[in-house]
Amino acid sequence: MKKINKPKVSFKAVSVSVLASVLLLSACTNGENSGSANSGSTSTEQEQSGKVTLNMMTQSSPTAPSDPNEKLILKRLEEETNVHINWKNFTRDVFVEKRNLAMASGDLPDAIFDAGYSDYELLKLAKDGAIIPVNDMIEQYMPNFKKVLEEAPQYKTMITAPDGNIYAFPWIEELGSGKERIQAVDAVPWINTDWLKKLGLAMPKTTDELKKVLIAFKTQDPNGNGKADEIPLSFINKPGAEDVAFLFASFGLGENPDHAVVTNDGKVVFAPADEGYKNAVKFISELYKEGLVDLEAFTQDWSTYLAKGKDQKYGLYFSWDKANITGANDSYDVMPPIAGPSGEINVARTNALGLARGRTVITSANKNLEATAKWIDRMYDPIQSVQNNWGTYGDDKLQNIFEYDAEKKTLKHLPLDGASPVELRDKTSIAGPLAILDSYYGTYTTLPDDAKERLRIVKEVMAPHMKAENVMPSVFNSIEELDRLVTIEADLFAYVLRMRSEWYQNGKVDEQWDAYLKELDRLGLKEWLEIKQTGYDRATQ
Repeated sequence: MKKINKPKVSFKAVSVSVLASVLLLSACTNGENSGSANSGSTSTEQEQSGKVTLNMMTQSSPTAPSDPNEKLILKRLEEETNVHINWKNFTRDVFVEKRNLAMASGDLPDAIFDAGYSDYELLKLAKDGAIIPVNDMIEQYMPNFKKVLEEAPQYKTMITAPDGNIYAFPWIEELGSGKERIQAVDAVPWINTDWLKKLGLAMPKTTDELKKVLIAFKTQDPNGNGKADEIPLSFINKPGAEDVAFLFASFGLGENPDHAVVTNDGKVVFAPADEGYKNAVKFISELYKEGLVDLEAFTQDWSTYLAKGKDQKYGLYFSWDKANITGANDSYDVMPPIAGPSGEINVARTNALGLARGRTVITSANKNLEATAKWIDRMYDPIQSVQNNWGTYGDDKLQNIFEYDAEKKTLKHLPLDGASPVELRDKTSIAGPLAILDSYYGTYTTLPDDAKERLRIVKEVMAPHMKAENVMPSVFNSIEELDRLVTIEADLFAYVLRMRSEWYQNGKVDEQWDAYLKELDRLGLKEWLEIKQTGYDRATQ
């Protein structure tokens, strides 16, 4: 058996991203949910019974138990693996700061679970000696994960760094492929069909018709309470599933959360520099001028957005799934993509895959690599992965996601009964590293109702209008490329969002557009495009 060589711990060079977080971090401890009084330091223990204790850091929703070991999934895992985890758990709002502080200070746990590291952070931490490569561990101790990579070998390529090492265990979730994969569209527009019926309006088919519908929502009291309290259009003004940028494709190429769109001849385009983007911003500005845009759209967070959605105040809003905002009812339905001024209908394809490379890392302070690797490998057992992603069965305290058939060894999704999929997952699942391949459906588990509906929407409503044949692949850039991308994007992306927000409100996009393009170049757009194009060409050759 090949010996696993651990690199020596070195903290002489700490990553820029880590140091930046440390410098910004105050001495406060808000947000910490510690499952153990001294779980911050690494001190792997083995009891006389043979039980191994590992120290790990993780993150969770504020609605989840403060000690992850209270979750039924982890209780079962401890019984079945004879491994106890001392968790240092933080709520999501402070996790990144706490994670980075621990890594910068050298006070390392054995592993960071559900770490959420970017490619740049992974390579910097590896260079600094804070995390270790896991290639040998995969070969020696991880049969479940090896099986995943054998069945879907493309992921081995995608998680391998340019230096040939694998530094983290990924989250993989497949559902559909190509234009019909579940992630092909991020934001979905949900329109209030009760209001359409009340006012005798048809589903809008063009941007002009949408504007007229939103004006009617504002002026004709569709909720019937005699007050002008309807919110015709709402969104969260930043890249993501709640962004209004879904509408941008009606004016051209469309937009993506990472701002990269690939043309059908394989050219990478920075969407916010495209003429269609400018015209889309003008359209949103027109809506704002008419008083149709939620004034809180520029500042609201998820909880505020959700609260108004539950009160069904929106005429049109955006979300991955309406059940998470306005509920699983018939008051809202998906608004099909609408034609822009040219008469063309387009839906921009997202670059997102069901892949997150940096979900879990093992630190260089870990003294029991074999036990850690075997425990993490359990996450890639199909039945375990399914539970980690969605939730579990047999819970007598919380709503169950599944019914388990012990004879067939399958997990059947139960009806949500009106529950929010996101809220239920937050309370019962553990996320982290996992793999759910397309082949698992019908073999180990069933499709949840919300996923069935979303797949139907993508396939029947969105995919037929996707003009793009190419998307940006999941490129694992070199540390030198990432260093430049991170540096450029810090200013470039912030500038784009700031100008977009200002133009929505002041309507000056036309008169400021040329100066804006010059500033994009000054901030490094040309170099950004060169790196992105090189990565695209390398990945698609």
